Amino acid sequence: MIYHISAFFFGFILDMIFGDPHGFPHPVRLMGGLISELEKRLLDMENRNPDRELKNGKLLAAAVLLSVSAVSSVVFIAAYFAHPIFGACAEAFMTYQILAAKGLKSESMKVFDRLERDNLSGARKEVSMIVGRDTDNLDAEGVTKAAVETVAENTSDGVVAPMLYCAVGGPVLGLMYKAVNTMDSMIGYKNDKYLYFGRAAAKLDDAANFLPARISAVFMLFSAFIGGFDFKNALRIYKRDRLKHSSPNSAHTEAVCAGALGVRLAGDAVYFGKTVKKPFIGEALRKIEPEDIRRANRLMYFTAWTAETVCILVMLATWLIGG
Repeated sequence: MIYHISAFFFGFILDMIFGDPHGFPHPVRLMGGLISELEKRLLDMENRNPDRELKNGKLLAAAVLLSVSAVSSVVFIAAYFAHPIFGACAEAFMTYQILAAKGLKSESMKVFDRLERDNLSGARKEVSMIVGRDTDNLDAEGVTKAAVETVAENTSDGVVAPMLYCAVGGPVLGLMYKAVNTMDSMIGYKNDKYLYFGRAAAKLDDAANFLPARISAVFMLFSAFIGGFDFKNALRIYKRDRLKHSSPNSAHTEAVCAGALGVRLAGDAVYFGKTVKKPFIGEALRKIEPEDIRRANRLMYFTAWTAETVCILVMLATWLIGG
């Protein structure tokens, strides 16, 4: 257990220091390649059949999860069999690869930098790398809002949720969560192409994030309190707007962030050329501004450290109680 706790902590620190360097091998990229290859083989766009696509979508999800769990298990078993130190190092490295706090901050701050330089086209390009909506026609306010929203939402999906899974089941379970998350981001869309084929991935993602999204919101509320944000408004908006999303999970941290910053997020957005109607989250107590991207990242970092601290304390208590 002490090796697991140490690896968990050092993996988090590595992510905070290094993030996700471009060009560096990453398991999510390997998962993406596997998903793309399986999609080519299992999704027949010329002969559409809803029942077959539902079945093949489940087959893809099962194949990806089995592959990820098998490969990661072999790696960790072999590393720990060689020596506990090797196992702990492998575990720390993979925990680092699973977490995305520094990467989320780095990518969103690129948007901030372009907006600060009045480079709207550059800001649109940078934000298109971290959101799923169409960004070509967004104004500066729309770009800013999109960046803040993705930081808020991914505080759960990219930071706290994988952290919780790593704490409970080590990097093997953490990597399985990342596989579910990656499948959802690639094929879990309610459009003509993926409505049936991507349904299994979308449902798995909803299930995997149900508890983490709510735990993340609690951690973010605490972080808003200790970080000097508007805690009372964050709590009020969270209670009111946490379910204002087609996903049962996505609005939880977004609502806390909107309330903590005193801005209004969400609303209608364009995906693949089609406008999707969405309710607003939060209230426009003031106009959103590029500096809110920096503020959202500060709230995200407070939340990450809160989650890390709580996880380590729970693991230590479990270890001590268990003897």
